[in-house]
Amino acid sequence: MLVRIALIVAILAGLAVGVLNFVQVKDKITTLQTNLATETEAHKKFEGEYTSTRAALDKTNAVLKETQATLASTIEQMNKAVEEAAAQTKRADKLTEDLTKTRTERDTAQDNLARYTGTGYSPEQIVNMGKQYKSLEETLNGQREENKLLGQKVVKLQNEINVYKIPDYSVPLPATLKGTVLVTDPKWNFVVVNIGQDQGVLEHGELLINRNGRLVAKVRVRTVEKDRSVANILPGWQLGEVMEGDQVVPAHPASS
Repeated sequence: MLVRIALIVAILAGLAVGVLNFVQVKDKITTLQTNLATETEAHKKFEGEYTSTRAALDKTNAVLKETQATLASTIEQMNKAVEEAAAQTKRADKLTEDLTKTRTERDTAQDNLARYTGTGYSPEQIVNMGKQYKSLEETLNGQREENKLLGQKVVKLQNEINVYKIPDYSVPLPATLKGTVLVTDPKWNFVVVNIGQDQGVLEHGELLINRNGRLVAKVRVRTVEKDRSVANILPGWQLGEVMEGDQVVPAHPASS
């Protein structure tokens, strides 16, 4: 009897525990269902916000690309504007320079015109006088050159007369005369120097040849050309070997 009662009590206790577990499980299921519904709603809300945000981001990216393209175009236009401004400035500077030059030429022309007017002559008369002046100047220069040549001939003739008339006559040469030996011929005892008629050299004139301040030889001019002369080495006056580049000075410089 006791065993039966204990068994019943055990069964009742098991049923009570089962009922209690069922109630707890039901509560948990209900809670889980509620949480699932909440999470589902939150997920749907997140998806909606994500879709909206993504659309806004795509729109922003499109606007950004358009803005970048506009900025690049603006920068390009700005660079072109700067280049055009620089070119305009350069053209303006050139125009200013040309204008200044033109004004200067105009002022010069006005001054010349005023001078022409002040002379009392017409421009044609002034041009003719200028031509006459130029012609007279050329004639005068020609006469001066002829006079110079005639003077040289007179000096040459007088020098020759003095050589033949005056015993032991020393031909005076310009005191400032200086030259160098161009060619030397030891076999025939003559030298060529780089001074001649234009520098005042005369035939029969005597020259001293020196090197570094030391006398090397004494020569007498035999022939004279425009810018060079040929001279013979005087016997007994060759104190050393004459070389190209040796210095030449007059043996008898003329008094000033």
